[in-house]
Amino acid sequence: MTRRQLLSLAAIPLAATPRRPNILWILADDLGYGDLGCYGGQEIPTPHLDRLAAQGIRFTDAYVSAPYCSPTRAGLLTGRYQQRFGHEFNAHSSKAFLERGGKEDVLGLPLSETTIAARLRDAGYTTGAIGKWHLGERPEFHPNRRGFDEFYGFLGGARQYVPGSRGVGPVEIQRNGQPSPWTGYLTDRLGEEAAQFIERSREKPWFLYLAFNAVHTPMEAPDGALARFSHIQDPRRRTYAAMLARLDDAIGAVLTQLSQTGQDRDTLVVFLGDNGGPTNKYSVNGSTNTPLRGSKGDTWEGGIRVPMIARWTGRLPAGALYRHPVIQLDLAATALTLATGSVPAAARFDGIDLLPHLTGRRRSAPHQSLFWRFGDHFAIRQGRWKAVHTWDTRAPQLYDLQSDLAETRDLASTHPRRLARLLEDWKRWNGTLIPPAWPRPDAIPNAN
Repeated sequence: MTRRQLLSLAAIPLAATPRRPNILWILADDLGYGDLGCYGGQEIPTPHLDRLAAQGIRFTDAYVSAPYCSPTRAGLLTGRYQQRFGHEFNAHSSKAFLERGGKEDVLGLPLSETTIAARLRDAGYTTGAIGKWHLGERPEFHPNRRGFDEFYGFLGGARQYVPGSRGVGPVEIQRNGQPSPWTGYLTDRLGEEAAQFIERSREKPWFLYLAFNAVHTPMEAPDGALARFSHIQDPRRRTYAAMLARLDDAIGAVLTQLSQTGQDRDTLVVFLGDNGGPTNKYSVNGSTNTPLRGSKGDTWEGGIRVPMIARWTGRLPAGALYRHPVIQLDLAATALTLATGSVPAAARFDGIDLLPHLTGRRRSAPHQSLFWRFGDHFAIRQGRWKAVHTWDTRAPQLYDLQSDLAETRDLASTHPRRLARLLEDWKRWNGTLIPPAWPRPDAIPNAN
């Protein structure tokens, strides 16, 4: 962003907003880092997300605190490193897990944690969750019991995109705990529900968590959408392209509703992915993380760096880039500060309010260090430097991300002291965490 943009925005007091802003979080599932047009993708048109980036701030170095679905969501909704409360891996349930001594009642976002939805509801916001939950299927973990006034979607980690299908995950779509019959294509349906929430909630501030399951497997797209990409030879990539284009259209419909109801200037919109695209080991979906190394499940950049865009019309600069590292944990602190003016120390957030950094009131980087732990995989980033150990490294490696974004040149042998300092800082952080509350699903035979 330019110096003129920073100065003009820094001069605008928050009180100029006629009421507390609405907050809309839009989450994509298993999105490839290099697939959006605004992130360099050229094969799949994403005009609505590209326009959102042109109207707001595009983050070049945005991260999530896990390379997998459920723990990322746990961190997002609490504003805390999810390893602090044991939610290190996907929430799941299985007969094999219980037979090996697991406790079914821990398989969800721990009740010790307060969600941002509960905090915003206490502050007078109407709160809604639409789409994928994946934070526990037992009644006590239900979205309506975790701060959300309204819930429309499904509780598991994956499901088919057309009604009546059998197979992946719990197939039931529900509204506030009750089965809700539906027709059409699920991505379209979730966008329609979001637009309706925006319309009926317009009389007071609202928070909407819109968690699409696209472009997660199973790979299903309407025939008309597939025909649009008939030139793509690889059938999986062709289906992925159709699913992503349909996701972009659904997001476009939601943004149009904001405009048509006159809520653009009253709404902070944040779009992001939940982890890197699965490209090499897990459920491959046809995505690409170019130019990053790695995949969903890795602590390489391709597993944890995600597209992220923020727009607040009239309050954030249009067409700007933000290059300092940020993390999805920051969104809860940002939202609560907008709603109440501060974050109480009792919240114990690991994220920080990003607004002063995005408007130029603070010029420093939001974080000195960012950390990751996913079983025996880990990473730490400080400025341009990153230490990482993941599935295909025998020892921790060191990379200069400023000159080597693709993590191709291990500098551990040339900068051993720097690597040692990073590892010491990571070990200090790791010492503040607790063990995982349940094992990785892929470590359990026959796990769901």
